[in-house]
Amino acid sequence: MKTKFKTVIDYLFIAVGTIIMSLSIVLFLSPNKIAAGGVSGLAVVFHHLFKIPIGLTMLVFNIPLFIIGIKCLGKRFGIRTIFGIITFSLFTDFFDKILHFQAVTNEPLLASLYGGLLIGLGIGIVFRVRGSTGGSDIVAQVFSHKGIMSAGNTFLLIDFMVISIAGISFNGIEYALWGFIGLYISSKVIDVIITGLGYAKACYVISNKSEVIKDEIFEKMNRGVTFFKGKGAYLQEERNIILCILTRREVAKLRDIVKRIDPNAFVIIQNVYQVLGKGFKPRENVV
Repeated sequence: MKTKFKTVIDYLFIAVGTIIMSLSIVLFLSPNKIAAGGVSGLAVVFHHLFKIPIGLTMLVFNIPLFIIGIKCLGKRFGIRTIFGIITFSLFTDFFDKILHFQAVTNEPLLASLYGGLLIGLGIGIVFRVRGSTGGSDIVAQVFSHKGIMSAGNTFLLIDFMVISIAGISFNGIEYALWGFIGLYISSKVIDVIITGLGYAKACYVISNKSEVIKDEIFEKMNRGVTFFKGKGAYLQEERNIILCILTRREVAKLRDIVKRIDPNAFVIIQNVYQVLGKGFKPRENVV
């Protein structure tokens, strides 16, 4: 029952996150022609050029991306990704019908700041419960899996291209500049929601059940771990300390694993600003 209840709560949070993202687009970003990257940003451009509903455009782009993700990565995405994609698209067009893209402000700076803040808040909530809204998230994972480009660099490239397209389409470099501001704000808010400012996290886990936790990390997260030998000063007991380097999106999943296996475990999460090696930034790409 606890597992089912937690699953229901997770889906409610995904819905809340996509509602916040939809309101950001409808109330701040789209009325001011600000595309803050990703599929949603591309949908904003299509809406203003061809009068196509933003939610519909996002859904059309995400369906083939989801199919590609399933083929390349297996059933990793699951129902949560489908749920995130559909709710984000539906809520965006729903609020469009109700609010008719009435801007809260016509000041581009305020729109980019608050639009980016809400987008980041919504995405952060979705990521926190291991959800996804598809789009560039799927492309980044596929590229990383195929060894084409790291996930972080893929996000940067996609966002840069989308925002640049918006500036060209709207005949004004200032639209691209507002988009970059919105993107920066949203990325910082996501970091705060996921509890950190670095793109990767060093996670230390001190537990009497370190072997079981290690096996779960191997099986459920496909991440390597390192054991350090530690000794408690009070009881003088020796135990293994787990070190695992994760992306910010994987931290929530690690917390769930540790909480389920050993609720009394001691967990330390630190920001990491550069990680070289398999699964992160290749050493040959270091300048």
